[in-house]
Amino acid sequence: MTVVPGAVLPGFSTTFTRADLVRYAGASTDFNPIHWSDTKAAELGLPGVVAHGMLTMGMALRVVTDWIGDPGRVRSYAVRFTRPVVVDEVAGGTVEFSGTVTSVEDDIATVTLQAVHDGTRVLGAATVEVFVG
Repeated sequence: MTVVPGAVLPGFSTTFTRADLVRYAGASTDFNPIHWSDTKAAELGLPGVVAHGMLTMGMALRVVTDWIGDPGRVRSYAVRFTRPVVVDEVAGGTVEFSGTVTSVEDDIATVTLQAVHDGTRVLGAATVEVFVG
């Protein structure tokens, strides 16, 4: 596979629903009420129920794993959570994911990921190192 800096990976969007948050809470055992209770989220100054950061992070990695075809090629992955993904009870919360190869060295490509919700980046410094050789 020939990979060059500047290559844009196929992106996608997804809409998280409250049901998705309940399922993720069960799988992750993260039952923090900010992920299911409007009242508790408001008490903490949040604009509404928010998606789990790790759910958003995991979904973003799909940009790379769908592109490379083998999750075992991922060597490292790091993000900084910058804004929450608010998940409305009816409309859900839509996030657009994309990625760009920023460097390639010794068969390792570094990919910078973007995750945008309501026009705002929700992940900062999201980088993946993936074996492309």
